[in-house]
Amino acid sequence: MTVMHYKGYEGVVDYDEEAEIFHGEVINLRDVITFQGTSVSELKQALADSVEDYLAYCRERGEEPEKPFSGHFVVRAEPALHRAMFSAAKRAGMSLNKWVTSTLERAVSR
Repeated sequence: MTVMHYKGYEGVVDYDEEAEIFHGEVINLRDVITFQGTSVSELKQALADSVEDYLAYCRERGEEPEKPFSGHFVVRAEPALHRAMFSAAKRAGMSLNKWVTSTLERAVSR
């Protein structure tokens, strides 16, 4: 899997051997943006065109386009887990936010 970027949007690309075409999807937002091409230059242009089409569509509808993830999210945890995470963060000399972030970074880099 290959990752491409355009204006903060992140697309992943796969190859369909049977159709002999590359296809991609923007993954860092909830809305669906797809693109395809038969070469690297076509893929780059298709990603840019698809993102620009998405932004134009949102403008036409008078809606704010969904931005790539902001870095803010809410996690709901059982009170006992919340307490245990808070204690672990304090023992590590970190804020709860920093402790959760560093724990998640370690988990996704495995």
